Amino acid sequence: MKHRQIFGIKDDIGLGVNAIKVLQRRYLLQNKKGETIETPAQLFKRVAKAIASAETQFNHATDVRKIETQFYQMMSRLEFLPNTPTLMNAGTKTGQLSACFVIPVEDSLEEIFNAVKWTAIIHQSGGGTGFNFSHLRPQGDLVKSTGGIASGPVKFMTIFDKTTEVIKQGGKRRGANMGILRVDHPDILEFISCKSKEGFLSNFNISVAVTDKFMKSVMNDEEYPLVNPRNGQITGKLNAKRVFDLIIANAWKIGDPGIIFIDEINRFNPTPLEGEIEATNPCGEQPLLPWESCNLGSINLGKMISKNKINWKKLRKIVWSGVRFLDNVIDVNRYPSEQIRQITLSNRKIGIGIMGFADALIKMNVSYDSKKAFQIGEKIMQFIENEGHKASQELGKERGNFANFDKSVWKTKYHNMRNATVTTIAPTGTISIIAGCSSGIEPLFSISYVRNVMDGVRLIETNSEFKKMTKKSRVYSQKLLNEIVKSGTIQKIPNIPKKIKKTFVTALDISPAVHIKMQAAFQKYTDNAVSKTVNLPKNASIEDVKKAYLLAYRLRSKGVTVYRYGSKSDQVLTIETPRDSERQIVADSEFGGGCEGIICTH
Repeated sequence: MKHRQIFGIKDDIGLGVNAIKVLQRRYLLQNKKGETIETPAQLFKRVAKAIASAETQFNHATDVRKIETQFYQMMSRLEFLPNTPTLMNAGTKTGQLSACFVIPVEDSLEEIFNAVKWTAIIHQSGGGTGFNFSHLRPQGDLVKSTGGIASGPVKFMTIFDKTTEVIKQGGKRRGANMGILRVDHPDILEFISCKSKEGFLSNFNISVAVTDKFMKSVMNDEEYPLVNPRNGQITGKLNAKRVFDLIIANAWKIGDPGIIFIDEINRFNPTPLEGEIEATNPCGEQPLLPWESCNLGSINLGKMISKNKINWKKLRKIVWSGVRFLDNVIDVNRYPSEQIRQITLSNRKIGIGIMGFADALIKMNVSYDSKKAFQIGEKIMQFIENEGHKASQELGKERGNFANFDKSVWKTKYHNMRNATVTTIAPTGTISIIAGCSSGIEPLFSISYVRNVMDGVRLIETNSEFKKMTKKSRVYSQKLLNEIVKSGTIQKIPNIPKKIKKTFVTALDISPAVHIKMQAAFQKYTDNAVSKTVNLPKNASIEDVKKAYLLAYRLRSKGVTVYRYGSKSDQVLTIETPRDSERQIVADSEFGGGCEGIICTH
């Protein structure tokens, strides 16, 4: 079989042009001269070999080559891909394979700068970090050791932001952080509005950790207390509804802050005796204890459809292989610090999730904004969680339970469990580009659009299933594609059959409630959390954002993020109007459809 050359890379798998460019820029190994020395197939073989090598730690009789082949096949067939650090670093000297870390930030200068140090080390190896800054005393508070006054959380966050900017994750990708502050911290008003200044904390997503008590105060239009974390004393009171409205107004204006429903997260903390969860990874889908890390992987659901139906047998096989793969990652991983290694091995959290959900619905002729789509999403995730738990139980029998099993919620439910958590829905930014599929559980962001592949090179990308259906209906033409590129949607274009319009809805075609309901459908059967952006058109109102946040709370989401088109100047999806030309949808080369408006790490 003759392989084509794209950007000087031998495409020995059959990938898209942009997928090859992303692999060349971030993932394929290079020599000291900066020349690419690896093909896509060689990358997946490198990763498969490194991850399968863990097998001998548990059973010397295991056919490691057979496991290696299984891992290679599911990656090379684009049926399952692990998070970015695993693809970048498996089988290399770096060897750091996890995407998600939570670093504690305590209230002393030494502890703050210790956290900054580990942030730099983690970002250099390709990981993303989450922090809760609620333990820091508020701005203006007393510092006994010097007789001075405290700077407060927001000012200290700028140090973490600058560190991230300097590191640039080894030049392979930008760093990403999640900054969280409890709603009862005295500096909460400053935190809520801190990103309203253009470019401030540009390497941070921020979220307010809200409690059930706060939300009840919002509903009742009551005041709630602010508490100084240094001494537990009440420093004042705020009207909960006004604070909530300020969160909403800023989310509408700039896309930040999001909300973390911290009590809901801790209701599903699998190891409550090990402490409360206070923070998440940068995109919010992975709640973690202090110093904990987690590795993620996503199943391409578009590859699980046969004859317009879900191939449950194939999906089960990939779930089981994926759980084994991610559990192996824990043992071959090179951890940034001993603290991180110990707690990660004690709980062995993994997060298997999905991408290509929108593609799967299209192949089944189901509209994303239909009741049937919610039912399909829930059924798929229930199946993945059930099978994932079974796979983890089987690994527990073979290899032993995670160390904290006897102190976990699983002890009363199962005899064995290898992993404290098994399922997570990540945004799958760049790995969905590699797989050539829709991102996470997001709807299509556009049917046809212009892609910035590299400097001066732009290509029109069109959904392949849309091409098939319109050709079959005899409405396909270049003129049609040029029309779609103007807005990304087909809903107002005449001559396209209603059935096709119903099937091919995009992110901005659907209501905020649909986004939230889909997130809730998947959260119902997800151990960790679900990354989902509520995409809103530019003309969306503040009331639209408010309704979305309140619905997310009522449907027991663990967090919510909204993004109104145009609310950030550096967004990765834009509508451009080139000189002497009509407007067109233009996507950044590394925009995979799930990270519009947020800083993504997958």
